[in-house]
Amino acid sequence: MKKLLLLGAFLIVSTSSIFAQEFNIGASAALPLGDAGDLTTFGLNIEANYLAEVSEQFDVGATVGYHHYFGDSMDIPGLGSIDIDDFSFIPVAASARFNASEAFTIGADLGYGIGVSPDGNDGGFYYAPKVQYGISEAIDIVLAYKGVSLDGGSFDSITLGVEFGL
Repeated sequence: MKKLLLLGAFLIVSTSSIFAQEFNIGASAALPLGDAGDLTTFGLNIEANYLAEVSEQFDVGATVGYHHYFGDSMDIPGLGSIDIDDFSFIPVAASARFNASEAFTIGADLGYGIGVSPDGNDGGFYYAPKVQYGISEAIDIVLAYKGVSLDGGSFDSITLGVEFGL
């Protein structure tokens, strides 16, 4: 895994003088779905990505972030209320963006979501298809479906946020 990340970083740095580059940071609110919705109430995500222009309509690069989901509490008959721990992931992924028009961008991030909390969260395959709408030269509204495939289930959410180009 380390060799793959180093190779990716080398390719990005070595091609950065050839292609136009873009660095973005973003924040979003998340609504957990499915298994995640049973355990958590909502989430907050921050991400940063570095994209290199391959063609006028296609960009590729890497993204990293921090996703935090707030645990819920459950009432169990005979036991009372049980508080569920928060869930956190650090996604490290390859990114691709297709500029469908002047305002709309379609993209996806694929990689690994490193499990941070609770104990026993080993993480898993990370995926995030997304649609972006540019409201200005440097600001996009981003709608995404983000998920981490875990042993025995998945941790999925729908997110809505903003991304700033630097």
